[in-house]
Amino acid sequence: MSRLFYVIGPSGAGKDALMQAARVALAGKPILFAHRYITRSNADASENFVQLSSAEFEQRKRLGLFWLNWQSHQLDYAIGTEVRQWLEAGLVVVVNGSRQALPEVARICAQDGVTLVPVWVHCEASVLAQRLRARGRETEAQIQERLERAKAFVPPVDALVIDNSGALTDSVQQLLTYLQADLTTDVRCESLHVD
Repeated sequence: MSRLFYVIGPSGAGKDALMQAARVALAGKPILFAHRYITRSNADASENFVQLSSAEFEQRKRLGLFWLNWQSHQLDYAIGTEVRQWLEAGLVVVVNGSRQALPEVARICAQDGVTLVPVWVHCEASVLAQRLRARGRETEAQIQERLERAKAFVPPVDALVIDNSGALTDSVQQLLTYLQADLTTDVRCESLHVD
C-alpha cells in the first residue's frame, strides 16, 4: 500500500530544511518529495517550490492539475496531480502540507486507499519567533499572528512528532528514521524517470 508522509507545522519551524536534507540523504531510494506550486516570489532557494502567477495558478486549477490546493497568508498553494500517479505506483511520497488542509488530505487518502502519516514539526515559540524575524518575509504583526496560530494548533493524536528547536542534524535523523522504516528494496520508480 502506498504511503503519504504529510509534513505539517508552523511557518518557520524548518519543514523545508528538514525535507531538503532528507531528500538528499535518500536520493536513489523509492521515495519522492513533492514540490509545491505557490504564488510567491521564488527568492528562497531552500524551499522546493514552483512559482506561479495568480493567473497561472487559476488556469492550472481550472484544468484540474492540482491534487490539493489551499490559501494561506494571502498566497495560493497547491500540490500537483503527479502525486496521485506516484501514490498509485505504490511509492512513498513526502509532502509539505497545510495544517488546515489535513482533513481534506485524510478524506482523499481514505478514498484512494493511501496510508496517511501526519508528521508534526514542532519548534519552541522563542526559536520560531527568532527564525521568522531572521528570514525577513513578514512584518512584526504578521510574525505575531503566525505565533498565535502555531500556539493554537493541536497536532493529530496519531502524528509522528519531530522537535526542530535544536540542531537540524538531530531533527533530520528523526525524519530519516521515520521515512526509512517504510522503504523496501523493491525500487519501483525507475520507469518514472524522476529526481
